[in-house]
Amino acid sequence: MHAETARSRSVRFGVAMSLDGYIAGPNGEADWIVMDPEIDFAEIFARFDTLVMGRGTFEAMQAMGGGGGEMPGVEVIVISRSLSPDDHPKLTVATDVKQVITELKRRPGKDIWLFGGGRLFRSCLELGLVDAVDVAVMPVLLGGGVPLLPAPAPRASLTLVNRRIFEKSGIVSLEYDVVRPPAAGP
Repeated sequence: MHAETARSRSVRFGVAMSLDGYIAGPNGEADWIVMDPEIDFAEIFARFDTLVMGRGTFEAMQAMGGGGGEMPGVEVIVISRSLSPDDHPKLTVATDVKQVITELKRRPGKDIWLFGGGRLFRSCLELGLVDAVDVAVMPVLLGGGVPLLPAPAPRASLTLVNRRIFEKSGIVSLEYDVVRPPAAGP
């Protein structure tokens, strides 16, 4: 068996965050996110073949001209109770994130990007579905907005596995694995 197919797919929450812990401004704005020429977005995107996002993130992408979540070669799944699948035939609209991610992890493939959305992240974290948290800390203080992890939320322990400082922009990239509690014995 090939080593890559033997490895379980990871669910990675990947997000940009202000230094004071927000992933979007008070009105959902993302104009504060700094770009750095050293960040290799092609390399980042190559790690994933599936993108799972909440309705709010999907609608924000549409409003910013993001093509409504359509990405060539990437399966896009929007978790929503209010969107109609008939209105969005080029992507998958689902209601049960646990069922979706459990099914995705059974299939071979690349990692799964849990994209934006603090509420969806909180739900997935509560369900034990998140394997890693990748945060690009932006050199900005927003003073309010959408928090990385909205309260009430479960405590989660993380282990730092990688970090990088981008000197030109001041971005600090942090990659953590989620520490799983030990399984209860008999």
